[in-house]
Amino acid sequence: MSATSETGEHKALRSAVAALGKRHGRGYDREALWAEAAKLGYLGVNLPEEYGGGGGGVSELSIVLEELGAAGCPLLMMIVSPAICGTVIARFGTESQKRAWLPGLADGTRTMAFGITEPDAGSNSHRITTTARRDPGTGDWLLTGRKVFISGVDIADATLIVGRTEDARTGTLKPCLFIVPRDAEGFTRRAIDMELSAVEKQFELTLDDVRLPADALVGDEDAGLLQLFAGLNPERIMTAAFAIGMGRHALARAVEYARDRQVWKTPIGAHQAIAHPLAQAHIDLELARLMMQKAAYLYDAGDDAGAGEAANMAKYAAGEACVRAVDQSVHTLGGNGLTREFGLASLITASRVARIAPVSREMILNYVSHQTLGLPKSY
Repeated sequence: MSATSETGEHKALRSAVAALGKRHGRGYDREALWAEAAKLGYLGVNLPEEYGGGGGGVSELSIVLEELGAAGCPLLMMIVSPAICGTVIARFGTESQKRAWLPGLADGTRTMAFGITEPDAGSNSHRITTTARRDPGTGDWLLTGRKVFISGVDIADATLIVGRTEDARTGTLKPCLFIVPRDAEGFTRRAIDMELSAVEKQFELTLDDVRLPADALVGDEDAGLLQLFAGLNPERIMTAAFAIGMGRHALARAVEYARDRQVWKTPIGAHQAIAHPLAQAHIDLELARLMMQKAAYLYDAGDDAGAGEAANMAKYAAGEACVRAVDQSVHTLGGNGLTREFGLASLITASRVARIAPVSREMILNYVSHQTLGLPKSY
């Protein structure tokens, strides 16, 4: 695949996943869809073949999530479990960690959540206060801290927690990732009461001297930021796929309605006040997908720096396109757009997620200002 065109294999994958999504549809059972997607090899399509995966990359995984979203049945945990956690473990995990986790992440029998956001750190990952210290007597790690807005912890077997350890040479804190089992002593969760209507719940986590074995640390203690960014770029690409799928789903509902709905002598879709904004929404979604494909291509090719820039741009473009597509779709249906029957009203809230998470659009604009344009920082 090039950065801008899909292979025959990718087109066939799109078609197959679209058919799966259509069978499950808007009233989908998350566990049933997750199990079937796993059985068909879609969940682990990006993971190495030697550990039960499909041997593909984020390019293929983003196709799966986009098409499920377009069918009205997105699997949010795909962003977290195979894309972030699976990628980090596949790239940096020990052999025993790979054997323990990757086959289960690939076949859907195991799920992993990802914990980075903290109540007081916001978008400033340098302010993460979850710390890990060694027990000199046993070599175990002891983790203490809090996380917030962590998806799907209740259905995950473990959570990949971003903590900080003290550098022995400098005394400064550096990021490290730890696998924390769901039932670890001192690891508690509280569901956050969200206005958002989603199958997966959001949680606040508390780690109170959670004792972990030495091998709970993923990869090299000194790899730090490299390991973290290895997971964050796929997260942005997959969030773009999530947003594009949602936008396409809303737009398809609106186009169908505009084609059939007749108030005067012609269907309302014949009027340019209806047709043009829908056409513009389609263009915006297509442009966002091009940038997502570029980001996925660069990431799969091993260009982490290039992928970082493109992944941020793709996530920004997809979030904006999704919000506009949903808004215009609801408006096209008028009062019907706010009914439960058509299923668009709940997307008004859901579409905002792509603007806010995993990083706000303002922080992406900061990234592009500094990294791409070379402008000075204000912070």
